Amino acid sequence: MTPYTQDVAPRSHWAAPSGKPPLSSRMMRATWRGLPATQHDIGWEPGLEVPAADGSLLRTDHYFPRTKGDFPTLLVRSPYGRGLPWSPLFGVLFAEQGFHVVLQSCRGTAGSGGRFDLWRNEAADAQAAVSWLRQQPWFTGNLGTIGPSYLGYVQWALALDPPPELKAMVIQVGLHDPHALFHTGGGFLLENALAVGVGMTYQHQGMLPLARRALRLQRRLREITGARPLRRAYESALGEVPWLDGAMTHPDADDPYWDGASVAEAAQRLSVPTCLIAGWHDALAGQNFEQFARLRRAGCESSLLVGPWTHTSAMQQGWPVVFAESLAWLRAHLCDDPAGLRPTPIRVHVGGEDAWRDLDDWPPHAATTAWFAGENGVLSGQSPEAEGPLASFRYDPADPTPSVGGPLLSRASGARDNGTLEARDDVLTFTGPPLTEPVDVLGPVSARLRIATDTGHAEVFARLCDVDARGRSTNVCDGLMRVRTSGVTPSEVTVAMGATAHRFAAGHRIRLQISGGAHPRYARSPGTGESSVEATHLQPVHLTVYSGSALTLPQETP
Repeated sequence: MTPYTQDVAPRSHWAAPSGKPPLSSRMMRATWRGLPATQHDIGWEPGLEVPAADGSLLRTDHYFPRTKGDFPTLLVRSPYGRGLPWSPLFGVLFAEQGFHVVLQSCRGTAGSGGRFDLWRNEAADAQAAVSWLRQQPWFTGNLGTIGPSYLGYVQWALALDPPPELKAMVIQVGLHDPHALFHTGGGFLLENALAVGVGMTYQHQGMLPLARRALRLQRRLREITGARPLRRAYESALGEVPWLDGAMTHPDADDPYWDGASVAEAAQRLSVPTCLIAGWHDALAGQNFEQFARLRRAGCESSLLVGPWTHTSAMQQGWPVVFAESLAWLRAHLCDDPAGLRPTPIRVHVGGEDAWRDLDDWPPHAATTAWFAGENGVLSGQSPEAEGPLASFRYDPADPTPSVGGPLLSRASGARDNGTLEARDDVLTFTGPPLTEPVDVLGPVSARLRIATDTGHAEVFARLCDVDARGRSTNVCDGLMRVRTSGVTPSEVTVAMGATAHRFAAGHRIRLQISGGAHPRYARSPGTGESSVEATHLQPVHLTVYSGSALTLPQETP
């Protein structure tokens, strides 16, 4: 830990500037409902220049209560600019509640000096921001951090060597491992990569440049995602993005390219009270659960809130709940006001039941139940007696199985009707009988599959679905894993399908869905063993599911 030196500027009278927050931020603030009443009139100091680790100047805005007295400080560092939505979400709302809010643009973005390079400078630049804070006459030495997505990553980067002033963190749908944002189970998360590319490259330039590039990407999405090779095809919509090309072409987490990218070790030894907020349909939920597990093992005071949200809806429709949770945590640890804290460290929204549940631990200690795939598309709690193949399908990368909903960074995420998808010839389903009583699934889900292929190279996508009494199939959670087989001999592969909290109601049925991919959420497997990013040749693959394949659920009967 960096030693605390007495370099804090002497506390003196501070003359608050007369500027008001931007009109656009005040107008957006006026449209929100369900938020607590304003406590303070606020002011705004825009365009401050804060020296980064190498002397580059980082553009910074300061929001503050226009009330005499001492207030804690929140540091928010963003590569997406300092305007909408960050100015109203953090600058305006939290200053109204009695916080100094320092909103800073990461290097190379929104007027800050230097060159942006995904993840490589955040730890040093965050420390430099804290050093600058120590010199401000309004800074009391009482510091918190807050923010979503990459704004969560920069918090973990600071927590690698937490300054003594850091008393609380609120990480909202945030990440700690950039590699896992692009690669999982041997598959490349294509749609997320494109979303990150357009957001990181253009959002800090303003809403109009971002909208133009996002529209261009949408118009060219089929062309880009179907290109051979896939590498650099995005340039027709996004232009050159060197860090994106690097992320695409280095699939191995142990590659030196990723050295220093993951800041997971911060949570392993952290003592700063940390609040984690996640969404069941967010692409970063898995990382949030990893963070929470590390914090708990380290004995760090921590809380976890998981809502029925996607990456974007957590900060939109879910914002009143997210804001209340965040404010309560910061007041408890920066203002010595624990009145708003929950009685338990964990609160999760249970899908299917549409209710919140308070828990003492995550995952809860539910019994693990196996549901076995059987002949004729049956899913049963009984292990089948017969050995051998159950069903086969042909995956053609020239006509890849499409993706429907699921945990994404885009608006296409979430729970969707899977009926059209499941009608395809390249999708298998195994479905249980109507339930006689509700079944709650709380915790990590997986599928243990016995698979054979005719080429030896494939990917397998497994999904848990809830089939209602009318036969409508809705996705709950899923995952993908690369498969390597030797001829017609089946190989066993375990597909991690994420975690969930979901109630299957009486009369509903549990379904296991299996296919050879989910495009363009994942880049299509070429069927040849080549990299999905570099491949130019496509080979159809026949996949066969064998007896002994099973869905594993952490299951409770209420």
